[in-house]
Formats: sequence, C-alpha cells, structure tokens
Amino acid sequence: MRAVHVDPPQETGLHDGLAYALFLPAGDPRGSLVILHGAGSSKESHFDFARRARSAGIATACFDQRGHGESEGSFDSRFIDDVGAIASLLPPGPLGLRGSSMGGYVALVAAAPVGASAVIAICPAPGRGLAAGLRAGAFDFHADPAVGERLDEEDEAEAVRKLRGPLLLLHAEEDEVVPFGLSERLAGLAPEGLCRFVAVPGGHHRSIQHDAEFQDLSVRFLLDAFAS
Repeated sequence: MRAVHVDPPQETGLHDGLAYALFLPAGDPRGSLVILHGAGSSKESHFDFARRARSAGIATACFDQRGHGESEGSFDSRFIDDVGAIASLLPPGPLGLRGSSMGGYVALVAAAPVGASAVIAICPAPGRGLAAGLRAGAFDFHADPAVGERLDEEDEAEAVRKLRGPLLLLHAEEDEVVPFGLSERLAGLAPEGLCRFVAVPGGHHRSIQHDAEFQDLSVRFLLDAFAS
C-alpha cells in the first residue's frame, strides 16, 4: 500500500488546558479561523478543512473542547470563553468561526462575545437539545452537570438575531440527528442580508463537513467576509 503524507499543523500544544493545533500560512494571513468540532468528536476530525483554509491564506486553529480528546477537564460553562482563549493564539485581524453540530451551536453563541467577523454553522444543534441529551446521558464525553443550565441560557436563536457579521448556514435536508427545520428557522431570524442558507438535498448529519464543494464554498465565504 502506498503511503499518503499530509502537511501537519505548524504548532500543537496545551493552552489553558485546551489541546490545540495551529495551521499557519507562509505569508501574512488574510484572516483567522477557529474550528469547533461536534459532540464526541475531536480537533483531528477537522484537520482537512484547516489545511484547506491555510492554503487560502487563513490562519486556523482546531482544538479539543473540554471533555474531548486531549483537553483537560469536563465540558463546562467555559465553552464560550474557551473559543476566545484559542482565538488569542491566532494573529490579529478579522476572525471567523466554523462549527458543526454542537460546534455549530458554540460558534453561533460565541460570535458576539469573541467579536467574530463571520460564522459558518453546519447542522447546528440547539442548546436546549444538547442540555437535554446531557441530562439523559445520551453523549459519551465528560461534562459538568451544571453546564446544562448554561446551554439552556445561551439561546442560538437570540445569538443569530444579534449577529453583526455574515453567517453561512448549511444543513442536510435528511439530517437524522438535528432537524433540518431548526436551521430553516434560524435563517429566518438573521438580520436582513447577513445570512446565506444552503439547504443540501439528501445527505446526513456528517455529510457536509468534509465535502470538497462545501469546503471551497466556506473558504470563499470567509475570504469575502474578511475583505469587506
């Protein structure tokens, strides 16, 4: 079997207990991006998009949310602050957030607090749904029981209403985990002219994340947002 080699991150480490990987372009970056994985996943699952963003001149950070991968502690009420902590490792300039499922939810509710210029949310989960799943023991990652209260409080719909930068919202119509209708509703709540909603025919909960066409679309979206 022929081995396939891919470019690794330029830097890995632990920051405030969070395991991270940085993908930095050779020249001055055109902007920065924090990638947020879904429930039970890890930073490595999104290295493909991090490399794609890096090749377009975007400085990118992936990290394990608490309770996942190599990060310390349990998933807790710091989940928004953690996005800001990882963003601080990136060069100054416009910042984008890209998240899928639970990560899509975190990207939405963290956008205003961290001053994001653009957000990409892929099949974003509802905060109350995540809280209910945690209380029911539906997830296999470590979480602080008290985080459910924070998930109930941080409403993704209210976060979308308060967006000041563009949002790219992608959702597979046949998503078997998060109902397609949730993203349909969120798209209708965004300030006029700020949301591009892509309804993907068929598919499933994870089918969009690694699709080359939608990765290219996401990179173009970020570059346009950073240039405006």
